[in-house]
Amino acid sequence: MFGLFSKSEKEIEELIANKQFDELPTEVIDRIAKDLILTTEFAMPEYKITQRLEIITAECVFGMNMFRDMFASIRDIIGGRSSASQKVLRDARKTSLTELRREALIAGADAVIGVDLDYAEISGDGKSMLMVVASGTAVKIKPI
Repeated sequence: MFGLFSKSEKEIEELIANKQFDELPTEVIDRIAKDLILTTEFAMPEYKITQRLEIITAECVFGMNMFRDMFASIRDIIGGRSSASQKVLRDARKTSLTELRREALIAGADAVIGVDLDYAEISGDGKSMLMVVASGTAVKIKPI
């Protein structure tokens, strides 16, 4: 089932059994955390929060290569959407949310409430990086 990844299937199964989620490939995290709820809400009417575990965060920094920067600059002048920049933003968001799921699994959570995404540009020396921080409260829940 996990044979496509850099680790053997046996190694991945051992990591899951030992709850060593921080060492799992992203694709495996996506599979085992598919039922983990991420929401911007602070309460979920269909669930009862049984325990608030901790505040969790996930940070991702993505480089904007010089060609994307150059084409984004041209778009600034002539107008229009920059699909290259939008792709970097989308990838950064998805990666941050996957990492937030990983942190929730490590904390033993069923859901993350109050999810917030913050974006920032880190630039200097003619280089720019995009930083995305996802945060929320890891909780245990049960259906009402």
